[in-house]
This record gives sequence, C-alpha cells and structure tokens, in this order.
Amino acid sequence: MKTPIVAPSILAADFAHLQKEVEMLNTSQADWIHLDIMDGLFVPNISFGMPVCKAIRKYTKKPLDYHLMIEKPERYLREFKDLGASVISIHLEACPHLHRNIQQIKGLSCKAGVAINPHTSVALLEPIIQEIDLVCLMSVNPGFGGQMFIESTFEKLKALRNLIDSKKAHTLIEIDGGVNSANARELVQAGADVLVAGSFVFSATHPHQIIESLKQLD
Repeated sequence: MKTPIVAPSILAADFAHLQKEVEMLNTSQADWIHLDIMDGLFVPNISFGMPVCKAIRKYTKKPLDYHLMIEKPERYLREFKDLGASVISIHLEACPHLHRNIQQIKGLSCKAGVAINPHTSVALLEPIIQEIDLVCLMSVNPGFGGQMFIESTFEKLKALRNLIDSKKAHTLIEIDGGVNSANARELVQAGADVLVAGSFVFSATHPHQIIESLKQLD
C-alpha cells in the first residue's frame, strides 16, 4: 500500500499558541500544512485571513496547501501565492469559470486543485480531470471542523479513482474531513493520496504519533 501525503489542517490548532503548533508540525512527519480559508458566504463560517496565513508562513518549513472555501476565489489567488501557497484548491461550486481559474492558479506556478462538496458528483470533473493536479474530496459538509465522516465518501472516492485512471491523469485525490484511525487505511486502499486531518491530530495528547500513524498504515 502506498504511503499517503499527510496534511494536518491548521484550523484545528490552538491559535493562542500558533507558532508552537506550526513548529510541532515542522518536526513531525507531516508533508503539508492544510489551510482552510472560509469567507462566511460560500460556507456558514469565517476561519482566518491573510495576517494568520502570513504568520504561519513565517514559521513553517512545510509546503502550504490552501483550500479556499470562498466565493470568487480568483480575486485572491495572487495573494495566496505570495503567502507561500504550493497548492491552491478552489471549489467547483463557487467557480462558474472553473477552467479559467485553474489556468490562473497554474500561471502562478502553484499546483491547481478543485474541491467538491459531498453532494457534488465526481462526474462533473471529467472535462477537466487531466488539467488539475489535485481533487479535494470533501468528506464532511464544508464550513466547520470536527465533523463526522460521511460514509458515502468511499463510493465517490472509488468513482473518482476510476475516472482518473481511465483518463490516464496524474491527479492526486485528497480527502478532507473526519479522517482518523478508523478510516485512513481504507481510504488509501480505495485510492486516496492525501489525508487531511484536523481534530484527530491537534486534539491528541501526542500529535507526532498520530501523524506517524497516518504515514505508516501498513
């Protein structure tokens, strides 16, 4: 079984000790840091903005994986690139001109990701699957951390893996929401490449060990 990319979601961190939390990730086996940007419009919550992203970038040694749960994300792509983005994912549901937005992200020399909500069919990705670097498959309804994993995600994951393979694409599949020790192995076996984990990591007594357990699923 392949070793997944592990991307802890900083949304679940202790923001009163943000530097300490980021430095913990620096010394862990985490591959990326996942940043959930919420605007209170596309999703019913506001997370954090540019000043917090700037602080994270200052202390991190890991690639930054930006998940933009916002309307009209094209307004801020340059800013997130300047804030250290390696990956920028935008929501299919928020982008009527998705192809153009993907090209804008690639024009910034970032990996382009497309996120889809639990109710959105993976079939809608077929026209663009060969042009994107990552699909962020939401396994909870976006907007809040700490939610329960939606079990139907497994069927969507299998369908997405079949789509990618049939098109001979090299797109990574990222699972975002409710990832833990009970489902991580099955997710990777079904085709997931990237595991986003928030509360599972940051609420643990020994987060280093939790991250290591996600890297070593065999």
